[in-house]
Amino acid sequence: MALRLYQFAISHYCEKVRWALDYKNLNYETTNLLPGQHIKTMQKLTKGAGASVPVLVHEGEVIQGSSNILDYLERTFPDNPITPVDEPAKAQALAWEKRLDDLAGPAVRCYSYHHFLQRPKIVVPLLAAGTPFYNRILLSLAFSRVNEVMRKWMKINEKTAEQSRKVLEELLAELAEIYSQQPFLAGDAFSRADLTAASLFAPLFQPEAYPVPWPKPARIPKEIKAWLNQWQPQLLILNRVYNEHR
Repeated sequence: MALRLYQFAISHYCEKVRWALDYKNLNYETTNLLPGQHIKTMQKLTKGAGASVPVLVHEGEVIQGSSNILDYLERTFPDNPITPVDEPAKAQALAWEKRLDDLAGPAVRCYSYHHFLQRPKIVVPLLAAGTPFYNRILLSLAFSRVNEVMRKWMKINEKTAEQSRKVLEELLAELAEIYSQQPFLAGDAFSRADLTAASLFAPLFQPEAYPVPWPKPARIPKEIKAWLNQWQPQLLILNRVYNEHR
């Protein structure tokens, strides 16, 4: 049975898994889901365990969550490993991955969506990327409800967006400092720590390989655009990691 990834194309956690699959040169198929409508599919796949993506299905196995999927890929397809063999480096890589998953992922999502949800014409194509064209129409017609549900589900508001901005700045400053002294976050080779850092921050530097229609610079909200300009040097470092290893 082929590997199948159930995903939102826009999700940076799904990009983390896509990258790991590609890094290991694995053939896989994707099923792009529409936020909200995905819940029924996920509950059926996971037998009620949860509605979050990504979910990987392979030979009867159903693996949910980006880190769990990376663990599965490492066990099942050991070629081109992304987990260090050296125990101290392995522990460091896993610690970085968990920290970035817990902090960077939600912060990028909260800060970005707080501003982009105020611009339906920009965010709808991102949410519906890779799904049938009519989903854009459906999302546009129901956008007030979509906005309400997403903000409630992800706890997105003015206060949390500001907190997320501060988290991003602290992490970017720390990552830039580390990468200025060494090429990798853990050990002496590219690992899942670097992959996680670059993939979770990817929506902020908008790589061409990402399967969504990024908005043109002129359409990016002014506050985010000003912030991106301020933190461009630090984001360029992660962009370099992405370009060199993606």
